Amino acid sequence: MGMLKDFLRLEAAAGVFLFIAAMLGLVVANSALSGYYGALLDTTVAIQVGGLSINKPFILWINDGLMAVFFFLIGLEVKREMLEGELSSPAQIVLPALGAIGGVAAPAIIYSVFNWGNAVAMSGWAVASATDIAFALGILSLFGKRVPPALKVFLLTLAIFDDLAAILIVAVFYAGDLSLTMLGIAAAFLACGIVANVLGVQRTSVYLLIGIALWISVLKSGVHATLAGVLIAWCIPLRGSGEHSPLKSIEVDLHTPVAFLILPLFAFANAGLSLSGMGADELSSPVVLGIAGGLVLGNPIGILLLTGLGVMLGFTKLPAGVNWLQMAGVSCICGVGFTMSLFIAGLAFEHVGGVYYDVVRFGILTGSAIAAILGCLVLSLGLRLGAAEQERNE
Repeated sequence: MGMLKDFLRLEAAAGVFLFIAAMLGLVVANSALSGYYGALLDTTVAIQVGGLSINKPFILWINDGLMAVFFFLIGLEVKREMLEGELSSPAQIVLPALGAIGGVAAPAIIYSVFNWGNAVAMSGWAVASATDIAFALGILSLFGKRVPPALKVFLLTLAIFDDLAAILIVAVFYAGDLSLTMLGIAAAFLACGIVANVLGVQRTSVYLLIGIALWISVLKSGVHATLAGVLIAWCIPLRGSGEHSPLKSIEVDLHTPVAFLILPLFAFANAGLSLSGMGADELSSPVVLGIAGGLVLGNPIGILLLTGLGVMLGFTKLPAGVNWLQMAGVSCICGVGFTMSLFIAGLAFEHVGGVYYDVVRFGILTGSAIAAILGCLVLSLGLRLGAAEQERNE
């Protein structure tokens, strides 16, 4: 439980840094420094070893390289939670699992309703289906100790399922032209990681070297390179000699740089949309309405609908000390997509670019902001109702 408290505290603080970085990127992109901002992100960075070379703009090193570290951390967290945490007990996962299914499906349906028939726009069907756990927990932290601990655990567990869904979506729907040769090489390196785990290898340097080779192979295969982070994470052993846990040790070491360096850098690089050249038609386009509608309406509708059905049919029950208005508030907060929404949008519209991609990002920022405000208002009412009920019972 101590590790869970530390995680919640760290993620809440990271939400503040994410907000600052995103606003900084937005301001710079619409200032006299916009030319330098664009030039920085487009700067080519190349690494070459013999005949092997990786040549990409700086922004893609962030999105393909640094975000692989973020996905690696997600993989570590999911593995730990499944083996000994909140996902290890079937009774604990039914409610958030239902919520996650609804929170992925309903936003995708709303987005599709607005954009059906537009092949380019439909590639972004998953953009509104992601929850930014750092922002969500940062918003919850504004209410302090008034938030029931069970509600925080529900949000955290739902976000873990949401991350798993995002990983599957990226792997299945956003792969490029596949190279079977490089996929075979990637599979061989993954097998090396699995063998190292089976043999009880605890040196993190071994997994680091395998992970780098796996990342390069996946990058060259056409599958998005960030998935290499998830795959190698599952090779890290949870238990080592004595009380030492290689997985937990790496997880603790990575949390701070990911939360306060990698994710803010990603936010700064990806949230900086230029508003010049965008008129009323662009800002009220079906893409914007679909994304904003999916984030603001799709998440609470989907989460509350499936969790409500689960409770009504007796498959699960509400956490202790939590009422439905509080659940509604958290469901609205889950509409803050930001990091993962921007990431998926980059994959969906990377070949479109220009004003179109700026319109997509506008929808994400607008929808996430509205979802955050609505979530705060609803959750505040729910917490007041919960406090009043507690006073009456006393």
